Amino acid sequence: MASRRGVVSGGTASCLTRAWQTTHAPEYIGFLVLLGAWLALAILTTPFHRLFFINDLRIAYPHALHERVSVFCMFMYALLLPLALLIACNLASRAPMSKHEVTYLPFLISLLLTSFLTDVVKNAVGRPRPDLLDRCRPSASTKPNVLVGIEVCQSHESFKLQDGWRSFPSGHSSFSFAGLGFLSLFLAGQLHVFDHPVGGRDLGRALICLLPLIGATLIAISRCEDYRHDVYDVCVGSALGMSVAYWSYRRHWPRLSSPKCSEPYPRPGSDLQSAAWQRVRDEETGGGMNRTGEEDYELQP
Repeated sequence: MASRRGVVSGGTASCLTRAWQTTHAPEYIGFLVLLGAWLALAILTTPFHRLFFINDLRIAYPHALHERVSVFCMFMYALLLPLALLIACNLASRAPMSKHEVTYLPFLISLLLTSFLTDVVKNAVGRPRPDLLDRCRPSASTKPNVLVGIEVCQSHESFKLQDGWRSFPSGHSSFSFAGLGFLSLFLAGQLHVFDHPVGGRDLGRALICLLPLIGATLIAISRCEDYRHDVYDVCVGSALGMSVAYWSYRRHWPRLSSPKCSEPYPRPGSDLQSAAWQRVRDEETGGGMNRTGEEDYELQP
């Protein structure tokens, strides 16, 4: 009985190990862990409150009640729209399920990791937004040319006030480039934009791939127009989002100049699966051939 239990437990462990090595299970587990960390960060933490002057003109801009690109619209433009286009591209090309998986998984990882990194830096830096004074409404007795903190603020809107110290980097900019930037990279790979023998000299293909980046740029610019960020916040956020998008894309797809840039890397453990099929020696014939002249193969566990 004990030996049978040992065989069962050993078989289960072997199956789990093989599943871990031959599927994207580590990716999904890492995604869930990252999601939990991001939610905890968003719910439990507050930003560092950097001191400021009440006569600092850089933070004296009016607070825009209606944003040009709201949070809802940002999710529409940088998450739902790119995801719909990725799905449409794969359906149009009749891609196998494995290609679907390595398209959507790194796309979502790009967005989630960018959001997590952006919020970590935002809370750690605690840089005042250009409209901080309008959010804060400092008391009339506050003296100019003296560094003060959040204690002089008379605003009772907690989230609005706390968010006034989350200027660097721009979350809209990083999120937009993480989503639309990934879409641009995917389109460039599928259209072989940087594979010169195929499409490297086709301006039409290049312009198609530039459209998502133009959209992300316009979203980033809108944050300056709403006085939520300055140019420095927007540029750093855009670079962060695009960098994470490229990193996430290249983990599953070849470089864009590769002749095979339209096809993802082989599935995890594909080398192990192919190596498992080994030729076995036929004892009766004394070689690797059976009686019909064909090679004998056997799956070695």
